[in-house]
Amino acid sequence: MNNVPLITTEHFVLRPLRAADAPAIFRIFSDREVARYMGYSALVDIGQAESFIRQAREGFRSGGLIEWGVTEKGRDEVIGTCAFSNWVREHRRAEIGFGLRRDRWGEGIMSEVLPALVRFGFTRMGLHRIEADVDPRNARSIRALERLGFMRDGYQRERYHVNGEWQDSVLFGLLRHEYE
Repeated sequence: MNNVPLITTEHFVLRPLRAADAPAIFRIFSDREVARYMGYSALVDIGQAESFIRQAREGFRSGGLIEWGVTEKGRDEVIGTCAFSNWVREHRRAEIGFGLRRDRWGEGIMSEVLPALVRFGFTRMGLHRIEADVDPRNARSIRALERLGFMRDGYQRERYHVNGEWQDSVLFGLLRHEYE
């Protein structure tokens, strides 16, 4: 892949992030409730959002990351992000990640977007295994993964230290033959 490819669903478009998306990225990840489940502190200035976008581009060029902005069809505003990170081609595995603006939680957006992302991982990227690392308090993300057939692979206690609190992690995996 030379460029981050578009992924479309009935209502959404996953597209490459652009420099102009920095305000939208900042709006999403400056929210402490959103960032809480991401394993890092909330963004505190627009420069961090700009850095996020630069890191997404650099990660794609180096081959270990594909990051998309989630937009509604007909609107170009980024309301969330989805990614495959830690892509290890030799072992045909990558980690899925996603975040959504809090005012859009509960609308079923990821229920439509994630199946297309998983399909892309298995068909276009040739993955054998897709992994996820989720804060166990993030019930919505856990339900979204389980609906897709992800299985719990493990539990890591106090894996992250964010905003003065230790956070556990639930590890999930989905194998290609389970998906098919």
